[in-house]
Amino acid sequence: MLSTWRVPVAALILIAGGTPAVGAQGRSDSSGVGSAAWHPYLLGTQINVIGQDLRPFPSPYEGANSLRSRGDSKISDAYGVYGGIDAGHGVQAYLDVEMIRGGGISRVVGLAGPTNGDVLRQGTADLGSGPYVARAFVRYVVSFSSRERDTLAPVPDQIPSIVSARRLEVVAGKLANSDLFDVNRYANSTRLQFMNWSLFQNTAWDFAADTRGYSNGVAIALIQPAWTLRAGSFQMPREANGNVFDSDLRRARGDQIELTLTAPRTQTIARILGYLNHARMGSYAEALALGRAQGRPPDDAADDSPGRKNYGFGLNLEQPLSDDGETGLFARLGWSDGRNESFAFTEVDRHLSFGAQFAGGHWGRANDRIGLGAVREGIVALHRDYLSAGGLGFLLGDGRLNYGSEQIVEGYYRLQAGPYLQLSPDVQHIRNPGYNRDRGPATVFSLRMNLRY
Repeated sequence: MLSTWRVPVAALILIAGGTPAVGAQGRSDSSGVGSAAWHPYLLGTQINVIGQDLRPFPSPYEGANSLRSRGDSKISDAYGVYGGIDAGHGVQAYLDVEMIRGGGISRVVGLAGPTNGDVLRQGTADLGSGPYVARAFVRYVVSFSSRERDTLAPVPDQIPSIVSARRLEVVAGKLANSDLFDVNRYANSTRLQFMNWSLFQNTAWDFAADTRGYSNGVAIALIQPAWTLRAGSFQMPREANGNVFDSDLRRARGDQIELTLTAPRTQTIARILGYLNHARMGSYAEALALGRAQGRPPDDAADDSPGRKNYGFGLNLEQPLSDDGETGLFARLGWSDGRNESFAFTEVDRHLSFGAQFAGGHWGRANDRIGLGAVREGIVALHRDYLSAGGLGFLLGDGRLNYGSEQIVEGYYRLQAGPYLQLSPDVQHIRNPGYNRDRGPATVFSLRMNLRY
């Protein structure tokens, strides 16, 4: 695995993460009335390597987008450098540069819940394997008068600061929609927690993104100690899983609103999400009708039409139990109307996931973690009929379909092997891959190495 590393020079510049660069001064409060001096920060660097092995599994037939039943092994390696500038007066700017190489098992097709969150889907163009700008955005904070304060730790895309617990935040630029919405303490990061897409995200939320998972947009949040209301709008690609954004914002954008509620005594957090996508989508019903009339498999890309809509809802829960919240439970529930083609994330219309994280202090390894999670996801009848008739989505298509919900169980152990190194063996077991009872079950074994500073 180590022989696959091709480490850029920038990823080896290990400057103390979260501290100002040479010549900068520390900060005490982002109250919006700060110094005008610009303070640059290197907020972190990381290298993430994931090796995965898909074991052979039973399959009487395969199609263009099937999970490979003969098995497959792949290694991906990702590199990132994360920086920010505090311009004072509540204004901060961030720039993240990443590079992802290698590949995912089965070309990242054949599953509604792909097994490696680092790798790219098969897009409409060759994106190459060189460095790229992942995020470039500005955050503006307006603090309201309050004695209560929030201490924000130094992490990628967050300069360390002490802010009012009652504030308004505006974010604008290029970033991942999921950086702001549907976050969860125990199931949110493919580099530290679960690797499967369905366990670090609500897969029924088809959030606006290009092939790499980023978009351009703006979000605004009103933050209070017991609740947060956040809304945002981001660009949609021109075509499903596309790399080029549609400039017709009136008919091509993803809008979402989320209410976060916190119970003071139990620290239970509930996030309620609603979304509405506008895009140049295909209609499953029209694609099926046209395919029957012409005597061929349906093609949802052939009947794309501007301004078509998908909408849905999500519920996201986290419940700290002990160990200062490092041991806790999580759950997600998602629903999408599913009438038009899945467009930007994956092919899911119904989502249910739940699980737990356990801190290692109970067995003398305080910085280790165990994660266990399970997922059940499905699609609506029109989407089933489309795949049954031989239609292809951007991830799915076995040529035919004996429908059953896709069910995934994942477990990992995250070993803290030093101050900067973590090793995580992981196993995923998948029933009905691609919603097909005729195929599987499939098992994927993984090993992740994360080096961060």
